[in-house]
Amino acid sequence: MTTEAKEVVPAPTRRERQRAATYDEIVTVARQLLGSPDALSLRAVAAEMGLTAPALYRYVDSYHELLMLVARAIFEDVISAMSIARDRYGDDDPAAQIVASTAAFRGWALAHPSEFGLIFANPAIAEAVEVLKPADPSSQGGGAQFSDFFTDIFLRIWDRYQFTVPTDSDLEPALLERLREQRACGTLPCDFPGHPVGLAWIFIRCWTRLYGTVTLEVFRHMDLGVIASGALFRAMLEDNGRDLGFGDDWPRLRALTELEMSR
Repeated sequence: MTTEAKEVVPAPTRRERQRAATYDEIVTVARQLLGSPDALSLRAVAAEMGLTAPALYRYVDSYHELLMLVARAIFEDVISAMSIARDRYGDDDPAAQIVASTAAFRGWALAHPSEFGLIFANPAIAEAVEVLKPADPSSQGGGAQFSDFFTDIFLRIWDRYQFTVPTDSDLEPALLERLREQRACGTLPCDFPGHPVGLAWIFIRCWTRLYGTVTLEVFRHMDLGVIASGALFRAMLEDNGRDLGFGDDWPRLRALTELEMSR
């Protein structure tokens, strides 16, 4: 019997630890500056850290790289919040997982409006990390992981509920052509290889409802009382639940929604 040798990873050097700590401080300071309009800049971060701008450039060589570092850290936080909520339920109950994780997504977004705005309402970030595009192993952003989080649950919902998926003939010709073009060039949001392109269309519709509702609430583009009540969010979940075939399971999920939204 042979024992496979394990690769020994050398401990980071003191210099590497110091550099990592500096990167962490840069991200922390940058996130603190997000709350003030137009406050996030390399110069502002350097000033908060007691550094000169040239000294900061030894770690971050552009404003774009600073945004990417901050975006990656924020994505890690929101995915962590959703993962904790998801893991309260077993993988054999994907409907409960999607309800819990979307409620956690909303709760995180309402508590962190500036950070939500950076990664979900900033064209530069959206273009760079490609929030809803398939995972790219070479990507340094967190958008692919965010997409993968929902893709995994969505496929398990499909396996369990076998909800109705539009066939190619059900889709408008122009839409079908565009979805096929995106699939062919690898840019279809959350593609599901081996499944009809209509499955991706259902996902897009569900994500649009969730994103649109949470965005309206975060930026307070509606009555504050309606936001506080959570009524629009609950209605959105019910609309998505109909598309996802929850049907007779919805009374259970409605009670679960109340529980998760109260956390």
